[in-house]
Amino acid sequence: MAQDARNRPAHPDRSKAWQWIDSRLGLESLAYPIPAHANNVLYTLGGITLFGIVVLIISGIYLTQFYHADPSQARESVNYIISTARLGEYVRGLHFWLANLVVITLLLHLVRVFATGSYRAPRELNWVVGVGLFAIMLGLVFTGTVLKWDQEGWEALQHNQEIGELLGGAGVWFTPDFTDSTPILERLFIAHIAVLPFLLAGLAGVHLLLVKYHGISARPGEVIQHPGHTDTREAMEHEGYYRFTSHLADIVGWGLLVTAVGSLLALVFGAPLGELIDPGEEKTKPLWMFLPLYPFEDWFGIKALLWLPFVGLLGLAAIPFIDRFRSSGLRVRMPLLIAGAVVLATLAALGIYAQASTPAEHVPGVEEGAG
Repeated sequence: MAQDARNRPAHPDRSKAWQWIDSRLGLESLAYPIPAHANNVLYTLGGITLFGIVVLIISGIYLTQFYHADPSQARESVNYIISTARLGEYVRGLHFWLANLVVITLLLHLVRVFATGSYRAPRELNWVVGVGLFAIMLGLVFTGTVLKWDQEGWEALQHNQEIGELLGGAGVWFTPDFTDSTPILERLFIAHIAVLPFLLAGLAGVHLLLVKYHGISARPGEVIQHPGHTDTREAMEHEGYYRFTSHLADIVGWGLLVTAVGSLLALVFGAPLGELIDPGEEKTKPLWMFLPLYPFEDWFGIKALLWLPFVGLLGLAAIPFIDRFRSSGLRVRMPLLIAGAVVLATLAALGIYAQASTPAEHVPGVEEGAG
């Protein structure tokens, strides 16, 4: 009787050990065909971002072993990481710089998807999920800033509390009024290491499933034709396709390069730790990704930090439903692309303006015991 095709080894030349592993884990199934343009670095930015997030999780787990979230000991625990913990200063620097690089790769990924129209039907919901991932990543950066418990972190916490109070009952979690038993710094620490990573992992899983379901999007104005019978690498390349495993190898390579850049920055510059907390005066400005909001806080007060991000994220999420051009071609969608470029240029100009401005008082000084 002929051997059942489902049980016949796909690659009989592979070792028995590999065949045993593959029969249990199905690793050979990762060698499915993807369009050749997917190996362009612009189409690997999402994977590079995911690689960076994995490294951030690993470095964060290490830092958590030494960090104490009690307001009276948080600053000293950071000093301990820097001065005493084995490789602590390097790991903290890597965590800081890689977080910045991951935000950059995530922004570039969003820009690429926008520019190529990859959010168009049937991928609208995956774009919305991606916007959610972007928001969570910013939340992780914000909470991480608070945890170092220097002047910058303390001022960030005051902004957090002011926004919570603007939300009334819906924002009580962001204020000390939520409970007297646990300081708000400890609750933000829990958000940073558990709540936000849990949400990030969940949305990232959905994002990856939708990418797999819909496949890699075509280049602007093109249509992807499903490949024919392509058992060999040569046959795939002849039809303009590569195996996903080659795409995965590219992602790992670029991810290692980004991690190496983060390591170099960590070794040369370390991670900043500002001056001790002075509750009487606002002296710092936010990290670069939040700087475009700073002038609006000058002009309209703390409420601008509540409504502008909400409106901005809502606008981002709505893009697939606004884009009703007949194709994803660049010329056809030029008005939308120009509008996007204007928005990006405006945000950059606002950030530069904010960086050049003098720190201003935005929130009233309160006592340090934010418990």
